Amino acid sequence: MRSSLKLKALSAMLLLGAGFLLAGCKSAPPLTKAEAQTLIQAKYDQAPPSHLTIVVNDLGMRQGAAAGYWKRTLIFPNRYWANFELTPEGQKLVTLQGGGKEIKWRPMNPTDSHFTVTLTTTAANRLKVLSISNIAPETLAGASKAMGVDYVEGVSFKGLPAPLVQIGQNPGNQLSTQRHADFALVNGAWKLQSIE
Repeated sequence: MRSSLKLKALSAMLLLGAGFLLAGCKSAPPLTKAEAQTLIQAKYDQAPPSHLTIVVNDLGMRQGAAAGYWKRTLIFPNRYWANFELTPEGQKLVTLQGGGKEIKWRPMNPTDSHFTVTLTTTAANRLKVLSISNIAPETLAGASKAMGVDYVEGVSFKGLPAPLVQIGQNPGNQLSTQRHADFALVNGAWKLQSIE
């Protein structure tokens, strides 16, 4: 009778110990694409907004003139050099990289498609997370469980007029960048650790 009680008590302790062990080894929640995107976007939304840099090529110069953002003030004898001046409407939307309001258009020849000028928008926007991919386990110093994700960071044209958005989408403009983010499991929840 006594050994039967001892056996039952030992069995109960083993079951209780196994339960505690299993509870302690509870698997980590998966890091989903939606959760990763939300955490990264929250980081961007907390950062100060930034101004967009727009590279203007020959097509962009024509689009900007048609939209009334700048007007030609001088054409040189070679017929392909010109000076343009930002209009009051243009000055509300963009600034020139070198300051002032005069654009000096100086391509190498009439068919030079590589000459550009750089503008900066006066409106500032926050970057956007466009897509998440390659969620994979990683090793991070000080983290018991870590995951890494690749994603595309994109510029935002929010609040800009359509002609300026078209100019900003012309060839030569960088609209997105490939990035990598690291996450660590902290107290059962995923936290963004770093962005590369």
